[in-house]
Amino acid sequence: MLHRLSPAPPTGPPLTVDVLAAGVGPAAAAAGTAAALTAAAVARTPYDLAVSAGIGGGFSTRPAVTAPAVTAPGAAGSEAARPEAAGLGSAGLGAEGPEAAALGAAGPVATATARPTTPAPATAHLGSVVVADAIVAADLGAETPDGFAAVTDLGFGTVEHLPPAPLVAAVAEATDAVRGTVLTVSTVTGSAERAADLLRRHPRAVAEAMEGFGVAEAAAAQSVPVLEVRTVSNAVGPRDRAAWRIGEALEALTGAFATIAPLLGTWTFDPEGTRQ
Repeated sequence: MLHRLSPAPPTGPPLTVDVLAAGVGPAAAAAGTAAALTAAAVARTPYDLAVSAGIGGGFSTRPAVTAPAVTAPGAAGSEAARPEAAGLGSAGLGAEGPEAAALGAAGPVATATARPTTPAPATAHLGSVVVADAIVAADLGAETPDGFAAVTDLGFGTVEHLPPAPLVAAVAEATDAVRGTVLTVSTVTGSAERAADLLRRHPRAVAEAMEGFGVAEAAAAQSVPVLEVRTVSNAVGPRDRAAWRIGEALEALTGAFATIAPLLGTWTFDPEGTRQ
């Protein structure tokens, strides 16, 4: 979803929200988001927030895991290796079904992006609202004899984007959402083994979806802040279509955005954190 509020209220126009059905997966989301952001910038009507919104899988169980040892200074490939680790958006097909979204924004809020330092968050059960405090590409990298290596462990690229912390907090409070890492995957998890591996590498993960990191990459290229909001339609793990609750998750998503629309309606980009 694309958010524009310029000039700032009360003198400016009403909040403008454009919904973009960018497609399925991070590549389609990045391409669609980049095209829309660039077109708006060229027309001198830039967006000031990118939001990836939709449904996704929730980590409803959190088994005990042992964090692997850090093998390289500064490696950023997994949160387990870094215990302190914690739009224009997309509204196309989510991890398990169609995404739908509507956006508004949250009073002048500083855009600080300090990495979350809270412990593992609550589990995200069916119908839960999830707000990402970190957006992580969970399967961008290489398989090695020792297991998965993130692209950052290979010495290049990035696997993480951090939404503005005050905006995340405000949205989470308004919607009673679970806060944590939302993983972006190109292949949806279908086994207990992979779910456990993702949690081992990303102990703060609360959900997985398919578009957030693509939206975040495109937004970062235009210096536009990003937000990811999901509602949980299924548990991450073995595929059990009978247990999916896509309709209920979409209803919860609609309700979440109805709740935060007034909040988002006055949100403005404040990269220096100077507004009070």
